[in-house]
Amino acid sequence: MERRSFIKAGLVLAGTGTAASVFKPAGAAENNNVLQGGKLWRAKETALPVPADPTKRLYLNEREYNLVTAIFDRLIPADELSPAASEAGCVVFIDNQLAGDYGKASWRYNQGPFEKGTASQGTQTPYTPAEIYRKGLLELDNHCLSLFGKSFTALSHDAQDSYLEKMESGEFKYPTFSSEVLFGQFLSNVMEGFLADPIYGGNRNMVGWKMIGFPGARYDYRDYAPLKGQKLNIEPISIIELLKA
Repeated sequence: MERRSFIKAGLVLAGTGTAASVFKPAGAAENNNVLQGGKLWRAKETALPVPADPTKRLYLNEREYNLVTAIFDRLIPADELSPAASEAGCVVFIDNQLAGDYGKASWRYNQGPFEKGTASQGTQTPYTPAEIYRKGLLELDNHCLSLFGKSFTALSHDAQDSYLEKMESGEFKYPTFSSEVLFGQFLSNVMEGFLADPIYGGNRNMVGWKMIGFPGARYDYRDYAPLKGQKLNIEPISIIELLKA
């Protein structure tokens, strides 16, 4: 089945205003499992996100962009399973996120007071993700300059790996952030970029989804549910396909 056809295998709705309506996805198995009766459900009109443009820099400056690229590529390096994080678009992803609501922390209360919380309460900080990147990257690189006389980007891969391992263990103390908190921010974001829908700039060519076998933004799986014990090899679908439908 064509991927676009499968996406379009959504709502096939009977006329509006009827007491009973019939709903059946196009492409669903022909087993007469048709839902009848009840009220007609209509999806809320929601604007689709605008695909991230990899040619545009929205938040990170050149130095920051190169630093994030170097860090992300050591957290997810190229190997036999996938390309490196930057090749998969993870830096484009976080650059776009930092320029938007995520970067501004618009989803959370941030008026204080700010106290050290428990591990289950997450990071308690007055800084937004955008501010964490701006201040954290500067403090990290200044720390590398004081230790090695060179930027993190100029270190060998082995030296970068060693530095990140010490960051993760909390060995370094930066002026504003503890190194394990900053490391956790980078690790969370690179994983998000590697596995998010490609419309947000990361997971380019759906490499992350293909690696783990995730089928993406498909409508439903009723045609596949009866296939027991079989390797399905379902081609993943991005929200981008909805824009083409």
